[in-house]
Amino acid sequence: MIENSASVHWEGSGKNGQGQISTQTGALEHYPYGFASRFENDRRGTNPEEILAAAHAACFSMAFSFACEKAGFATTTLDTQASVRLVQQGEAFVIDRITLTLRASVPGIDEVRFQEIAASAKRNCPLSRALAGVAEISLHATLAPAAATA
Repeated sequence: MIENSASVHWEGSGKNGQGQISTQTGALEHYPYGFASRFENDRRGTNPEEILAAAHAACFSMAFSFACEKAGFATTTLDTQASVRLVQQGEAFVIDRITLTLRASVPGIDEVRFQEIAASAKRNCPLSRALAGVAEISLHATLAPAAATA
């Protein structure tokens, strides 16, 4: 069993408050976030949706790489972007869509098998499973042409 943690220190109220996020590994240490970085595009801090996007992209990338390896294909490079959409529904805010965009170099794989493995990795990565309540989690996977060997 693996358990990881993060913590938040928050001061102030609602719109005027300011928080700091720290992770167990120290990757984030007292990293700022607040209303402006979440709702007003202030780039001096982060926000929960950005952190969720990073986590989902990282989890999916590993799941895809492991699934390729299990199927007998070695991944060369993977680039994954995750976009998390936060929308207001009535009085509440909801994450209603996550889009994963993958570009991968996997020598020897054909397009059909590539798409099958990518779809399976999206369904089965731990974060996709944890986020099952999100109405839409989509995947756009592109197989990069194999690099020429010298």
